[in-house]
Amino acid sequence: AAFFVQRAARRTVVGHDTWIGHGAMIKPDVTVGDGAVIGAGAVVTKDVAPYTIVAGNPARPIRDRQPRAIADRLMGHGVIPLVIATLGVSIAVKSIVRAGYSAEAHPVPSPFPEGILSMGGINVSYADIGTLVMAGAIVIGLQAFLNRTVTGRAMQAVAQNTESARVLGIDVRRMVAYVFGINAVLAVVTALLIAPTYLAKFDMGDSIGQKAFFAAIIGGFNQTRGALLGGVLIGVLENLVGFYVSPAYKEGVALALFLAVILFRPEGLLGKAEERKV
Repeated sequence: AAFFVQRAARRTVVGHDTWIGHGAMIKPDVTVGDGAVIGAGAVVTKDVAPYTIVAGNPARPIRDRQPRAIADRLMGHGVIPLVIATLGVSIAVKSIVRAGYSAEAHPVPSPFPEGILSMGGINVSYADIGTLVMAGAIVIGLQAFLNRTVTGRAMQAVAQNTESARVLGIDVRRMVAYVFGINAVLAVVTALLIAPTYLAKFDMGDSIGQKAFFAAIIGGFNQTRGALLGGVLIGVLENLVGFYVSPAYKEGVALALFLAVILFRPEGLLGKAEERKV
């Protein structure tokens, strides 16, 4: 069925696995074959053979817009240049903050009240409880947004196949902008949660970001639950190694687990192997 089903006349016959783009119109007494793709804004006046692509005519063609940022300029060149550019901007911003503001660590007050909660001989600070609850709420809310809203499903469609999403009339650049915005908000919230413990510094996200990357690979890069599992494994194993072996080996746990997963299960613990033709 189409991701965005648009207007079709009553006597129109639409086959299985047909994709109809945003704003497309199918005239009466027209048959659309199985697996056909109708572009955004297309007007179909005659029968469409199975597995045929009908070019669309969106009211606002995405490719005709002028690029306004680094991401817009590199979007058509693949994912790798975009990732490299993002890392470059990150390094530049950190260098500017270090040179223009300060390279020293600064204390940040916790957003949660001070104190210790004792339960069955286990002492847990309110800050740890608040951080755990906040992180859980963010994960649940983000999952609900991605799976239960039209915008979230459109973002997933862009992530899976950009060209098909564009044919269906999804505003690819807007979805990318949404992703960057959501990532920025999540980064700010994460900084507010960890800064009271790790102190605020221009490069405070390097080690945390590296561990988050390891967690995503360990659990399964295409699975949110896998990333959560990877983070829990890294946290638990680091503390066990630091307590029973030596604190000196604590920072190497994530890398060792990452290498083991890459060698023996590249798709991750909960990931699924995908076959692609090249």
